[in-house]
Amino acid sequence: MTPEQIEVVAFALGGVFLSMVCNQLLLKFSESLGIRNKNDVVVRWSNQSKPSLGGVSFFVVFIFSTFGYLMMSDDSNIFHNARYGYEFAGLFIAGSLAFLMGLADDAYNTRPFAKLFVQIACGVILLLTGTLIHVTHNDYIDAFLTVLWVVVVMNSLNMLDNMDGITGTTVVFILLSCLFSHWFFNGFNSDIWSLSLLAVLGALLGFLRYNIHPSRLFMGDAGSQFIGLFVAFFGIKFLLNVSGENYAPSWIGVVITLTAFTGAAADTLTVVINRLKKGKSPMVGGKDHTTHHLAYSGKTDRQVWMIFFVIGLISTLLCCLMLQLDMNHHSSLVALLGLYFFIVFFFLYRYTIRYKEPQKEHKK
Repeated sequence: MTPEQIEVVAFALGGVFLSMVCNQLLLKFSESLGIRNKNDVVVRWSNQSKPSLGGVSFFVVFIFSTFGYLMMSDDSNIFHNARYGYEFAGLFIAGSLAFLMGLADDAYNTRPFAKLFVQIACGVILLLTGTLIHVTHNDYIDAFLTVLWVVVVMNSLNMLDNMDGITGTTVVFILLSCLFSHWFFNGFNSDIWSLSLLAVLGALLGFLRYNIHPSRLFMGDAGSQFIGLFVAFFGIKFLLNVSGENYAPSWIGVVITLTAFTGAAADTLTVVINRLKKGKSPMVGGKDHTTHHLAYSGKTDRQVWMIFFVIGLISTLLCCLMLQLDMNHHSSLVALLGLYFFIVFFFLYRYTIRYKEPQKEHKK
């Protein structure tokens, strides 16, 4: 194996190992101290109280991967490149802020407007450090879309975190799409972007060992907010802006991104539509997600997870195909494959119409 291949494998396996060790210690930590108050746990679909500490491992692995890269890299590392150095600094600062805000929410149940303010601040930090969506090619509009994108993704993944294994699995496939996109256009390499993605992918796989039904651990807001920011950043860098790599129309990146985010986007869109139809705020929690309605139809938690697993797998495979078509300038075929999102959306939305909650709606 080449040195780059060894680094890639080491960071991926290291992420898995460190995540499993961290989550096992967190489980022991929560058992030894006990559950002191209602803010130490999250009540989910199963109506069982479990520690919501899993997301801590995502941030720990991210920090260790960053320092690991710095120790292994020579004088040509990313921090000697002004543009990429600023971008990574933005990811690091905004990711830390998102994690701390989520941790505070897990501990103190912060107010929604405070969370929104921090999410907007995270988007602004990315913006000020050089991360910008290039869709309209109008700097002011693209800047607004960048901040909006960060807020929407962070909330979308937080909302999706309502049943065992769903968010973690969905994010694994989104990040795989980002990683493959990076390698498609930049070649196989072990730069900071690849290693960060691989390390956090490893952390997610290590976490899913404890989170797939029947789960022993939830990621909590600390996890969903950090991973939401992480996904939003790499979604911009390697999916939304992919058209710039091949001088393709800007809408190509939008279609590829929508495909990669199919599971999360379809769930969020369904919830927003249904809540607005009922005159409710989309930001108010409830057991009316696509995952819940799949369960109302008689499917087990494991079957619901398998549906989202298959959706994520197909999304990633289609993204790879679309990236290849984009490289060969077959824009019309990319648009055709983009219909996949609408097929999945109508499939999931149909369940919310046909199968209702048997009891009066409960707050999330």
